[in-house]
Amino acid sequence: MIPILPELPPSQTLYLSNLNEKVRLDELKRALYDTFSPYGPIVDINAKKSLKMKGQAFVVFKDIDNACVAHRAMQSFIFYNKPMRVQFAKKKSDAIAKMDGTYVPRERGPYVEGPRKRKTAPRSPTAPKVQKVVDQPNSILFLQNLPEQANLNTLTVLFGQLPGFKEVRMVPNRKEVAFVEYESEAHASSAKESLQGFKITATHPLRIHYAKR
Repeated sequence: MIPILPELPPSQTLYLSNLNEKVRLDELKRALYDTFSPYGPIVDINAKKSLKMKGQAFVVFKDIDNACVAHRAMQSFIFYNKPMRVQFAKKKSDAIAKMDGTYVPRERGPYVEGPRKRKTAPRSPTAPKVQKVVDQPNSILFLQNLPEQANLNTLTVLFGQLPGFKEVRMVPNRKEVAFVEYESEAHASSAKESLQGFKITATHPLRIHYAKR
């Protein structure tokens, strides 16, 4: 489970972490734009290859209201098989500072050549440690692997036949995923067990998880 971090004041810039580090940088930026642009105009997406910035990115909205909506909607969203952590950024982005006239170029300190490092033989890569993800009960279910033709009515009919059903929530521009809410964790658990692997089409068995808190 992702730890809950202290919330910062709202701003136009969202700080994203726990992103999949294996995704190429250009693909990551394009996917972030496609995922967040339904919530409002985006002025910048900042992601870098450096070790310090791995698994992190910044998405800058033109308006703070749009950023707030995206912040709520995308919290713990499964992005490239990992739940995304979304926070407001600590500092104003350069893109926003340039727009409102408060941008001040950063001064670079004098270059000092450090001691040269000896070249060492490359180490053989070690296998990454695999962490077991625990699917913790929640009254909201997260659906994956939905076919193109699945829509609000289809899912409402399917999940509405089970007790405790409240509503289906589709994700803008992401037809392959959706959320289903039940009145309690017990109702959601029963629905998850009943419909796990259910084939809406012959090639699309449902993958159901509890939504991340």
